[in-house]
Parts: sequence; C-alpha cells; structure tokens
Amino acid sequence: MKEWIILQLDKLVNYYKVMGDTTRIKLLVLLSTEEPLSGQELAERLGVKPPTISHHIAKLKEISAVYERREKNTVFYYLNQKALRKHSEGLFIVLERSGKGERTMEEQKEREQILQNFLAKDGKLKTIPAQRKKKLIIFEHILKDLEMGKKYSEKEINEHIKQFHEDYATIRREFIINHYMYREAGIYELNPTEMWAK
Repeated sequence: MKEWIILQLDKLVNYYKVMGDTTRIKLLVLLSTEEPLSGQELAERLGVKPPTISHHIAKLKEISAVYERREKNTVFYYLNQKALRKHSEGLFIVLERSGKGERTMEEQKEREQILQNFLAKDGKLKTIPAQRKKKLIIFEHILKDLEMGKKYSEKEINEHIKQFHEDYATIRREFIINHYMYREAGIYELNPTEMWAK
C-alpha cells in the first residue's frame, strides 16, 4: 500500500478512535444543542468531575472537533461542525475514488496539450483557465513537486504557488476547495490523490 494512503488511513483511524467514546459523543451532543458551555457546566450536565471533562476535551481538540474561547476567567467550548463534517466526508471520498485506473494515452496527450497552452516557456502560468477540467490539470501540475505526508506552512505554500502565478491566494483556496490539500491551524498537507477533484 502506498505511503500516502497509509498516512490518510492513520488520520482516519485516529479520528474514529477519538470518536469511539460515549462521553465524548455526549459532549458533542451537548455542544450541538446548547449555547457554548464551560468545562464546569459540561461536568455538571454529565455528572462527572471537571478533570474528566478536561481529558475528553483535549482528545476532541486533537481532531479539531471542538474549539474554545475565553471570556474573562471562564473558557467556553464550541462544536466545530466544519471539521467534523470534513472528517466524516473524508472516508467516503477515499472509498468513492479509490481503485480508479491510470490515465489513458489519450488523456495524457490532452493533459500535455493543456499544459503547453497555459504555461509559458519559463514554466509560469499565463492565465488560470476558466474551464474546470483544464483548471484542475493546471493545479495538479503546480502540486507535483510537493511531498505527500509533509506539512507546509501557509507561507511555504504561497512561495511555491508564486513560482507559477502571482495570485497565490486564489490558487491556495482552490487547493482546499478541490480537496488537493487539507488545512488545519494554518498548516497544509496533501490529501491522497483519490480525494482530489476529478
């Protein structure tokens, strides 16, 4: 099995390990149906001690399922629905897109023609294609020198994109929208190619 598939599976396994606990599920249910709650309030609702809540919240924060905001001396916890949805969809995307074959000769030829049309001799992008299919081919070309499994800062991603086009913010956003990359706390990482937009 390819290394990048193993890395993605490790992420998914860790997510389901964290979620495989009754108390943590109860915490998420409370945070989904109520206003943001403090650790003390959560402990009271669940009938457990505050250190137990701290332990479970720390685990949920590892997978970005919850986030916190401090108000004066009290920390309130919020449900991070976006992160939970992304994790849940991740498994289905991998399953849906796995096992698809390699490119045919015809597809490869078409791809090379598109790259030739949109890239200048110095390798820079003349313009971002308007057509989705062409756009995705260009994005894959820009990504080809990034390493699977390596974590990149936003600055590193910007610098990499700038080698091809000055509008790094638009292209960086497209990397996330089209599932090429996963972003968490300002750190970017390539997703397995099965997750990439087709």
